[in-house]
Amino acid sequence: MRIAMSSPDLTEVEIDAVLQVLHSNRLSLGPRVQEFEARFAEYIGTRHAVAVSSGTAALHLSLIASGVGEGDLVITSPFSFVASANCVLYERATPIFVDVDPVTGNIDPTLVRAAVEDLSRGGGRGRRWLPPSLRDTTSFEPKLKAILPVHAFGQPADMGSIADTAAARALVIIEDACEAVGAEYKGRRAGTFGNASCFAFYPNKQMTTAEGGMIVTDDERCASVCSSLRNQGRDVFDAWLTHSRLGYNYRLNDLACALGIVQLSRLDEMLARRAKVAAWYGERLRGMDRVHTLPTVGTTSRMSWFVYVVRFDSPQDRTGTMKALADRGIPSRPYFTPIHLQPFYVERFGYKKGDFPVTEELGSTSLALPFSSVMTEDQVEAVCHELATILHQQAVR
Repeated sequence: MRIAMSSPDLTEVEIDAVLQVLHSNRLSLGPRVQEFEARFAEYIGTRHAVAVSSGTAALHLSLIASGVGEGDLVITSPFSFVASANCVLYERATPIFVDVDPVTGNIDPTLVRAAVEDLSRGGGRGRRWLPPSLRDTTSFEPKLKAILPVHAFGQPADMGSIADTAAARALVIIEDACEAVGAEYKGRRAGTFGNASCFAFYPNKQMTTAEGGMIVTDDERCASVCSSLRNQGRDVFDAWLTHSRLGYNYRLNDLACALGIVQLSRLDEMLARRAKVAAWYGERLRGMDRVHTLPTVGTTSRMSWFVYVVRFDSPQDRTGTMKALADRGIPSRPYFTPIHLQPFYVERFGYKKGDFPVTEELGSTSLALPFSSVMTEDQVEAVCHELATILHQQAVR
């Protein structure tokens, strides 16, 4: 039985939608882009949506449109895909990492509040939140601008607390919902808390456009700026080949948007299927020695299962199990390598092991198992059977 790490959920309807665009000869800057944006904004519950080439592009443009620039500080999570912090650096701002909650892996709202208060006041208490290489600079002028929470694995961060903290200091929220389309926090959709919020549609996501992303916002100016920036800075009133601002080639083409329109129409169905696959895993892994499943916390009124991550008692257990699964033809992946320990961040900012202990613990013990909405119960059974066998063999050694 062949088991893939992840597979997109595609039907003949998606294929026909793409073929229709190919036959139309309007492959980019066409009507499918506007239709996808309108339908996505309606689904999330925002006034505007701007389709872009990736989740990374969505984050980058959201930061620019929110006024984040050189010397600004942006509080974010070190337990994420590296793009969430990289985009801050693109604008010569500085990511300020705050450790995460040990249960969810999402940014710890209590630490966010403490960091905001200390950084807003400046002085020695503020400096301790800076990257190590910046703490001894002769002048420290706090320029705290934004909070960028990440919804890890499809479970929303504690946005109520984060929103209160941001409002108290007039900070921008840029919501990284790239892993959480359709998720809900206390009955409210992920993506409706930020000044701008970002989604991604890579093939392993809950819905896909092959490559692609989306910015959603209620701010008309933000949407207008992002629309201009994605198309080389051309504004809505600009003549052909006239560009009002420095922009990028972050467009999403009509082929991708046609695919996205169909995927969006099927999204709730696909999320239900993913929840069923997660339930199959949960039933079989419940009580299994030395392996722990990800709980859904009380504030999460709807989980949007992105990956199925389990945690082991030790890094050695995780590494040994990953290798043993691979030997049996079953793929798995570590999730995540902490951003602050990525080589570039170590070299530039002087981070080291021990700086964010909860993130490092999760990063060294978490493992993503094969998961998608097209996975069968037999495949889940096969993965769990092999996992149980491996753990039993390790226990008797």
